[in-house]
Amino acid sequence: MTAVRSDTRPAPARYRVGYGTVAVAYLALQAFVTVPSPLYPLYAQRDHLSPFTLTVAYGAYAIGVAVSLVLAGHLSDTYGRRPLLLAALGLDTVSALVLLVWPSLPGLFVARVVCGLAVGVTGSTATAYLTELFAAHRPAHQLHRAQLLATATALGGLGAGGLVAGVLAVVAARPLALPYAVSLGVFVLCAAALLLVPETRRRARPLPPYRPQRLALPPGAAGRFVAALAGVATQFAVFGLFVALAGTVLAALHHRSPVLSGATLGLVFAAGVACAVVTASLAYRAVVPLAVVLLLAGLALLVVAVWLPHPSIAAFLAGGVLVGAGGAALFRASLGVVVAVSPTERRAGTLAAFFLAGYLGMSVPVVGIGTALLWVPVRVALLGFAAVAAVAALLVWPVLARADGPRP
Repeated sequence: MTAVRSDTRPAPARYRVGYGTVAVAYLALQAFVTVPSPLYPLYAQRDHLSPFTLTVAYGAYAIGVAVSLVLAGHLSDTYGRRPLLLAALGLDTVSALVLLVWPSLPGLFVARVVCGLAVGVTGSTATAYLTELFAAHRPAHQLHRAQLLATATALGGLGAGGLVAGVLAVVAARPLALPYAVSLGVFVLCAAALLLVPETRRRARPLPPYRPQRLALPPGAAGRFVAALAGVATQFAVFGLFVALAGTVLAALHHRSPVLSGATLGLVFAAGVACAVVTASLAYRAVVPLAVVLLLAGLALLVVAVWLPHPSIAAFLAGGVLVGAGGAALFRASLGVVVAVSPTERRAGTLAAFFLAGYLGMSVPVVGIGTALLWVPVRVALLGFAAVAAVAALLVWPVLARADGPRP
């Protein structure tokens, strides 16, 4: 693998524009993950689906994520960042088309798996691409700013997808079609724009033999790396609760609007973006305790909201804000550790492992909640989930907080 030589580099302005273009493409790819979330109650009403079936449909993309991260999550180190990001856009385009032309439960399952394949490529590739474009455009500046944008884009996209889909579902004559048609158009525009973005990793010559991604610990940093994986898995599990079951929980609170469901997602992830910005200059030792305290407080409010004699939507939304803020802080700290300990030539590979832990955490526990809902009411399932998540956060706290470094 060779870097682009200084005498052949594009002008700095192209790196600056490319930086923004990749951020927008990453935002669109992340947004598509949550586009179906406020639509799940509509699927349930039309096809008489149980909460368990909906959570399994949501979690189906975890299969695609796992396969993609293991088989392709590290390939941008070899083939370049842009080709892999274009491939992710292509996969999400296929997913959107499936949802448009096959609007049934099997089609939803297939589309979610294909979306998972795109997600498995997106996180590691886009984060590495943004970091390298920023370094090329502003080499004198610290890379934590690029990591901040990657975090804000990832979380902002997840929030925007649900919010926009919820609004479109209310105003559209075909609420289960328009959100996917809009997504399809956005993907085409992003792909066209990416063709103009400079490549930051030349294709290796000769190409090394293909090997699936292996979960390798960075030399001399195993403890920090494992702590980062544990942190992101815990955080994504809590976020997955909202992505998959916001509509189900809101229905238990006697609120069934797709707009409210989408707005809840938007609120959670907007709080996450705000917290990521506010904590950008804080050290690990300050960020991790803050993240865990906010998560615990948010989980407590969520439980209180559904266990009150008269369930409180205000308490539920307030809990979502705290969970969003705490989760974002934990995500930034974990991502900062991975980037700091990853050699440049292996960065996409280690980031692939990072996102694998996160997205599995976002799916597997939520499917467990869906299974529990076959036997217990929503409030009991939420209480059990909150207890497990709280214990996990408390276990992560002392390990991740010991990571060295002035900034996440």
